[in-house]
Amino acid sequence: MPNNNASRRSSPIVSIRGLTRQYQSGGGILDVLLGANFDIYPGEVVGLIGPSGSGKSSLLHAAGLLERPTSGEVYIGGRECLALSDRERTRIRREQIGFVYQFHHLLREFNALDNVVLPQMAAGVPYDVAATEARRLLTLMGLKERIEHQPGQMSGGEQQRVAIARAIANKPAVIMADEPTGNLDPATSGNVFQSLFDLTRTEGVAALVATHNMDLMPYMDRVVTVRDGQIVPFS
Repeated sequence: MPNNNASRRSSPIVSIRGLTRQYQSGGGILDVLLGANFDIYPGEVVGLIGPSGSGKSSLLHAAGLLERPTSGEVYIGGRECLALSDRERTRIRREQIGFVYQFHHLLREFNALDNVVLPQMAAGVPYDVAATEARRLLTLMGLKERIEHQPGQMSGGEQQRVAIARAIANKPAVIMADEPTGNLDPATSGNVFQSLFDLTRTEGVAALVATHNMDLMPYMDRVVTVRDGQIVPFS
């Protein structure tokens, strides 16, 4: 069930202030975000709805420090991040943000366990500790019998569950999910998102989920959209 009231007792884990994003388009300037403001609170799941080209990916990428906006500020854990060096932003992405994409991007030569172990080791976690955590997360995702399987031996939904476990393995404060079920059939999509939702609740992680799948709305604590360059409640 949504936990919106509980999450609002805390300070935001992610805040964007005065965010603008412009693109060159056909010899002109396309304004996508126009001074947008937005907060994500600890433990809440926020849906970001909008058609292709509306600006939801621009917001997600800016909030996740994957690209610089034209102007504005992005705070992660109360710290303004856009003024930081590339190295510092990379460290914050590694330690505080997990990413889930439409395509799982698993390393095909490694099994499910090692796909979840490797990002932990990159963060300095010893193999034995990382493997224990990977087994725990994969089991929570219903993949106990697939731990030794390579991606090619798993279904699309199972592969995406591995990707979700990988995203949360380093205990981020927030998950940024860009169309996480967009490559799956409707039945599998619902099952995978239920797994994502359950894991965020179990691990106490916030999530910003960009999607056009209206069937996922009941899972969200709240839903927003991009309208006239601003982030507003979806209605």
